[in-house]
Amino acid sequence: MKLSEILNKGKVTLSFEVFPPKQTSNYENVYNAAMGVAALKPDYMSVTYGAGGSSRANTFKIAEDIQNKYGVTTIAHLTCVNSRKEDIKGVLEEIKAAGIKNILALRGDKPKDFEGDPFIDFHYASELVSEIRESYGDYFCIGGACYPEGHPDATNKTEDIDNLKKKVEMGMDFLTTQMFFDNNIYYNFLYKVRDKGITVPIIPGIMPITRAGQVENAIRMSGSNVPERFRNLVDHFGTNPAAMQQAGIAYATDQIIDLIANGVEHIHVYSMNKPEVAEGIQKNLSEILK
Repeated sequence: MKLSEILNKGKVTLSFEVFPPKQTSNYENVYNAAMGVAALKPDYMSVTYGAGGSSRANTFKIAEDIQNKYGVTTIAHLTCVNSRKEDIKGVLEEIKAAGIKNILALRGDKPKDFEGDPFIDFHYASELVSEIRESYGDYFCIGGACYPEGHPDATNKTEDIDNLKKKVEMGMDFLTTQMFFDNNIYYNFLYKVRDKGITVPIIPGIMPITRAGQVENAIRMSGSNVPERFRNLVDHFGTNPAAMQQAGIAYATDQIIDLIANGVEHIHVYSMNKPEVAEGIQKNLSEILK
C-alpha cells in the first residue's frame, strides 16, 4: 500500500523507524528487533539506508519481510550522494522487486574526505526525486526529510524552506521531520512552510531518549535544541537505566499527546530498534489512537 493512502484515511497514525545493522555479524539481533517492532502492527514502518548504501541489501530485506510477515506497509530509505544514474536505477528496480512502493528520498551524508566527482549525477535530494518521477511516474509514493530547526548546510532558515519547496515541487508526497524535543519548534516551522505554499503532509519525527548518552548524540547529529526541563529529566534519571527509559518514554508520549491535541494526525517515532520502547509508547496512547 502507498503511504499516501494511509495518510488520507482521516485517522491518527503512529509509525516507527528501524535501521539495519552496519555489520553483518549483528544482522540477526537487529532483524529480530525490527520484527519485534513490526509485531506491534503500527500503521507503517520506515527502514533506514546506510551511508553510501552500505546496508542496502539489509534495508530491502528487512522492509520486505516486515510487509510479508506482518502486513505492515514499509518505506525504504534511499540516499543519492556520490551516486550515478545507472546505480540509482538499479536500486529502484531492487525496491520494486521487493514489493515496496514507498521511498524516503534523501541526499545522505557525504563520505569522509569527499571532494566531489565530475561523474556523479546527484548532489541534492530534489534531483533524486526528479529522477524517480521521470523513470517511474506515480508508481512510488515519495517522501523526504525536513528540518524544523534548519538544515545544517543551509545559510539560514529562509533558504532552507525555499530549498524544501523546490524539493516538494519535484514530486514529493509527504515530509518527515528531523527529531525535535520542543513542540513549539514544530508548530512554528509548520506555520512558515504552509505560508510558503508547501501543502504536503509534514509528519513530526519523535525520538524517545531512553539513555543519558543519547542526548549529546542527538545534539551532535541533528543540532536539536534540548529544553531545560528535558535536561533536568536526564540529570535526575540518567544514572538509573530503567528509570531513564521510563522517563524517556513518558516525555515522548507527552510530546505526541500534545501534537495530537493540536490537530496533528500522523506521528513518526524513531524507535532505535527497541521494541520495548515502541510498545511502551503504543500502550500509553492505546485509547487515544482508537
